[in-house]
Order: sequence, then C-alpha cells, then structure tokens
Amino acid sequence: MYNSSSISHFLLLALADTRQLQLLHFCLFLGISLAALLGNGLIISAVACGHHLHTPMFFFLLNLALSDLGSICTTVPKAMHNSLWGTSTISYSGCAAQLFLIIFFLGTELSLLTIMCYDRYVSICKPLHYGTLLGSRACAHMAAAAWASAFLNALLHTANTFSLPLCHGNALGQFFCEIPHILKLSCSKSHLRELGLLAVSVCFAFGCFAFIVFSYVQIFRAVLRIPSEQGRHKAFSTCLPHLAVVSLFISTAVFAYLKPPSISSPSLDLALSVLYSVVPPALNPLIYSLRNQELKAAVWTLMTGCFQGH
Repeated sequence: MYNSSSISHFLLLALADTRQLQLLHFCLFLGISLAALLGNGLIISAVACGHHLHTPMFFFLLNLALSDLGSICTTVPKAMHNSLWGTSTISYSGCAAQLFLIIFFLGTELSLLTIMCYDRYVSICKPLHYGTLLGSRACAHMAAAAWASAFLNALLHTANTFSLPLCHGNALGQFFCEIPHILKLSCSKSHLRELGLLAVSVCFAFGCFAFIVFSYVQIFRAVLRIPSEQGRHKAFSTCLPHLAVVSLFISTAVFAYLKPPSISSPSLDLALSVLYSVVPPALNPLIYSLRNQELKAAVWTLMTGCFQGH
C-alpha cells in the first residue's frame, strides 16, 4: 500500500522500449520544440516590434504565441530528458508543477482562441463597431481575463488533485502528469470532488466551442453576402488560419478525452496526447504566417534586419 505522503516521485510512461527508439523520440521532440520556439518567438518579436501590427488581432496572436511557448516548454523538456537518459521518473513537486502549468497554458489557449473568434466576428459582422468593441482597454481586459481565469482553474485542479490520498502505486500511464492518470491512483471517494471540477471545466470548454461554432455561422453568412469575389476571398483568408488552429486544438483534445474505451490503448493514448499538447504549438505559427501577408512581411523584415545587423 502506498499513500501520498510516502510517494516522492511518479513514473511516467516511457515513449519507447529500445534505446534506438528513445533517441529517435528525443530527436523528434527536439525538432518539434525548436520549430515551436522559433515560430512563436518570431511572431512575438514581429508583433512587438512592428507598430503597424499593434491591432487587436495581432495582440491576441502574441498572447496565443506566449501560451504555446509555455505549453510546449512544460511537457517536452522532461520527456526529452527521460528519452535521452533512459529514465521515466518525475518528482512529486515536479509533477504538481507540470500539471498546474499544462492546465494553465491549455486553458489560456482555449480562452484566447475564443476571444480571437470574437475579434473575427466583430471585424466581419460589425465592422463599424470594431473600434469601440475592441479598443485597447477592452483587449487588455479580455487577455487579462483569459490568463487569470486559466490560472485560477489550474490552481483549483492542482490543489484538489494533489490533496487526494494515493494508494494504487505511482506509475502514470502518460508521458506527462495529467489529471485522469493521477485520479486512477487515488483510493479515496473524495476524487468525486475533482470529477465535479472536471465537469465544470468540460462545460466551460463546451461553452467556448458552442460560441466559436455560432460565431462562424454568423461570419460565413456575412461573408457570403459580400458582393465582390475579392472581398469574400479577403474575409475568408483572415478567418481560415484561426479556424484551422481551433479545429486542430479542439478535435485532438476532444478525441483524446472522449474516445470510447473499446479503442483505447497505451500507444493510441500517447499519440493523441502528443497531437493535442505538442503539435499545435509548433504548427500554429506556421498556419498563421502562411495565410497572413502582413505577418509574413513583418517576420521577413525582422529576419533580414537581424541578418543585416550582424
């Protein structure tokens, strides 16, 4: 029998059994994390330095890039360390910190994607009110609310999860610390309290999803009423990157958590968790910069300026 006071560390799920595969996973994660750091770093620098990009859309994109950097830096370094050294341990406090940070950054990301959807909705459906509905103060308040609510949510979940007595060992079936896998180790009926908190979070996530769907129905109806083909194309091009990012993030997370148990397996669970926690931060900058000419030009100016400076 274990109890939580006697657990000093947890065992994370090994990404591979053989040394060659462990090194392959290390290289793969290194490549993905470098792509995420470079892409999000360039977006943050381009938006911060380019005065013409100081608009609500790019302000929220900068916040999204920050949350992407945070989420990939929470899970990937430990997974890379374990793959490189052939270990699978994480300390009790390290697990608590990882759980808090991943909930915090993923929660912020969902809130920001919802706010960015509102930005596109106002821009296309209520363009005359754009300046008043999305002034600099309103944008700052919305971004602060996204970060603060995610912080509070992460704090509640982490405190509640790690207050549970654990008596079913210390092996987690995941490559990072995640609530469902820690709950499986609990022997207390009080984990129902955490399930209640999870239900509230799921309702919030569903509310965000419903708002995004409703907004895009209104956006597409407004775009199809635009008489000129060029105008329709321009309106669609500002929405498509956001729609692609939202689809990638929500579809992988929903499938990972709501898939039927009959198709569940450790390798599938692992692949899905990589898809929703590791891949989006690396792909988001690429999706946004490919479709947005202003951002592409700003990133190019930033890069050429750096090279000329050296």
